[in-house]
Amino acid sequence: MGQAQAVAAPTPYERLMALPDNLVGEIVDGELYTQPRPAGPHALAEIGLSLELGGAFGKGRGGPGGWWILPEPELHFVRDVEVVVPDLAGWRRERMPAVPEDHRFEVVPDWVCEILSPHTAKKDRAIKLPLYARRGVAHAWLVDPQARTLEGFELRDGSWLLLGTYKDDDPICLAPFDAVTFSLSELWT
Repeated sequence: MGQAQAVAAPTPYERLMALPDNLVGEIVDGELYTQPRPAGPHALAEIGLSLELGGAFGKGRGGPGGWWILPEPELHFVRDVEVVVPDLAGWRRERMPAVPEDHRFEVVPDWVCEILSPHTAKKDRAIKLPLYARRGVAHAWLVDPQARTLEGFELRDGSWLLLGTYKDDDPICLAPFDAVTFSLSELWT
């Protein structure tokens, strides 16, 4: 009679990789968090920011260039252990000269943007924002499509400093992308 072999429980990253396509997963402090794929207003805000920032800073069209601006990168602050997926992230090209070949981004971004939804707002503010500060992300933006607001933060001495809160169709000229100005209303239409 053979001995029964113990089956190891799947790691949080193995559980994350096994999620169905309709869920986004993240691992913070050893806990797997899941949420559904974004709704329409979220997607509009994300593509609006991608176009505004990606053209000017990613491609140098009407702006200085010099950045990678990417949607939903899988950030690995600790490979396969501490994993988050911001809605958008940006890296100065001198810090990350090339985009990784696989899905893991292990260079800490210079900027992240979280687009809030009723499902994610609490986690984005209370769990992910402190994580970004601990890992040294220099700038963070929180966009709320329902309230039509944008909050911009800069990391100073390990804490977030609120640089400004904008609403509706306010002009946005905000670090680290203060070389150009765009209307916040571009994210809602």
